Amino acid sequence: MKYIVTGGAGFIGSNLVDILIEEGHQVDVIDNFSTGKKENCNNKAKYFELDISDDSNFNQLKDIFSGSNGVFHLAALPRVQESIDNPIHFEKNNTLSTINILKACSDSKVKRLVYSASSSAYGNAINLPLKEDGPVDPISPYAMQKYYGEVACRMFANVYGLETVSLRYFNVYGERQSLEGAYALVMCVFARQRLNDQPLTIRGDGEQRRDFTHVKDIARANILAMNSNKVGQGEVINIGNGENKSVNQIAKMIGGPTKHIEPVIEPRETLADNSKAKELLGWSPSVIIEDWVPKYKEDLGIWCQRKYWLLEVLDL
Repeated sequence: MKYIVTGGAGFIGSNLVDILIEEGHQVDVIDNFSTGKKENCNNKAKYFELDISDDSNFNQLKDIFSGSNGVFHLAALPRVQESIDNPIHFEKNNTLSTINILKACSDSKVKRLVYSASSSAYGNAINLPLKEDGPVDPISPYAMQKYYGEVACRMFANVYGLETVSLRYFNVYGERQSLEGAYALVMCVFARQRLNDQPLTIRGDGEQRRDFTHVKDIARANILAMNSNKVGQGEVINIGNGENKSVNQIAKMIGGPTKHIEPVIEPRETLADNSKAKELLGWSPSVIIEDWVPKYKEDLGIWCQRKYWLLEVLDL
């Protein structure tokens, strides 16, 4: 099979590309490397450095898509706070690009597109766990744009006959997550601060809770969604672990002193109802965060920091 992965040099996309290659598929990757990294590239995949939000590249998109069996659309700017600071830039990259990808799929007779949606669409929902048929209430431009992508996917399925399915990711962590940047995942921020002998900065009271889901489980869900005969009509499916942890709990897993700073606009709690993923995709999570963090710390060399090692051993 030939598959296209947009954003395939990024954190999630590169993990998906590796699995597809391991399964023996031909993989073409489209990435403008604004957030993707060259070191994430798999030398068995073919890469196109392309801005998918630029209409002048539309014909090239169709050429790349021609003859492919499916498209995994992961390319986006996944930054909530930055989208609040610069909503117009994010609108172009997260909304117009998705329309371009959907139309190129339709014109090129691609059978199915799997869209990377976001649990941020739920906003500050209070009825947990979060179910796909529950209300949406985006509280940031990024959340609004990702939700619009779901609507566009459903419309293309109904109007153009393009099979689509949208996967609402909950907080993704795992191999190749970036330690750098002001908008890194909280776990990465804590790891970077620990490595730099700095206190872990916790926004607000630290009791905001997230459903942390491993990147390998996310990649596996994408492949199952591409192949399932139970989806393709614009369905929206939660991909989350089904358990959540507070920021304070994550800080304790990383270890070291902490300090509290001003909160930002963000949902108070996320928790996925993943029963639909189990029913339609045969998916369930396989990685537990408590089991993964010790290996992550070891790989980063955090265990070797003697200043905290004795405290952790003595559980002080």
